[in-house]
Amino acid sequence: MQVVLTGGNRGIGAQMTSQLRARGETVVATSRDGSTGSTLDVTDTAQLSAFAAEFEDPLDLLICNAGVYLDKGQSLGNGYAAQAWADTFSVNVTGVFQTIEALLPALRRSSAPKIAVLASQMGSSERAGGNAFIYRASKAAAVNLTRNLAIDLKPQGVAVGAYHPGWVQTDIGGMEADIDAATSAAGLITQFDLLGPDHTGVFENYDGAVMPF
Repeated sequence: MQVVLTGGNRGIGAQMTSQLRARGETVVATSRDGSTGSTLDVTDTAQLSAFAAEFEDPLDLLICNAGVYLDKGQSLGNGYAAQAWADTFSVNVTGVFQTIEALLPALRRSSAPKIAVLASQMGSSERAGGNAFIYRASKAAAVNLTRNLAIDLKPQGVAVGAYHPGWVQTDIGGMEADIDAATSAAGLITQFDLLGPDHTGVFENYDGAVMPF
């Protein structure tokens, strides 16, 4: 299986890359700093176009993992600057859409193409918890984008899913989180394996539990 994974230089992305390669998959892991061997800034349309143009193989799985959490710890009246909104949505929403759109030709060359978008339970309206307004709004938008893409791409045979990785011990989740990145990555990969034409438009936890919208 040929895989492209964005944001593969640390945390869950690095673990998914390692585990997928360990089971024999071919993984192109990208990062903004190029430390993964493939430089890609998902907010840079020129880079995305060049990356997609050079990708000639059929793409079986696209994992949109790159993301930012710029308003962590901020509070009303002391944060949530307009630029933070713009920068967060540029990566977490627009970047996801642009990556998918750029790589659709490669996905269409696969016999069983899949797109997995790393979202968060913090994007669930039913689980609203206050604070982190920018991050929550961006992840809610990412889930909505995934659901709508699943509808449009299903006739083309492309399955699309959104996934909550759990509360993970990473730079974003913090060291007090419930699970480590290896556990999250293993669970997510299992859910990606289940993604398909009859199981698309989903929003699921890393352990397969259905997430509320």
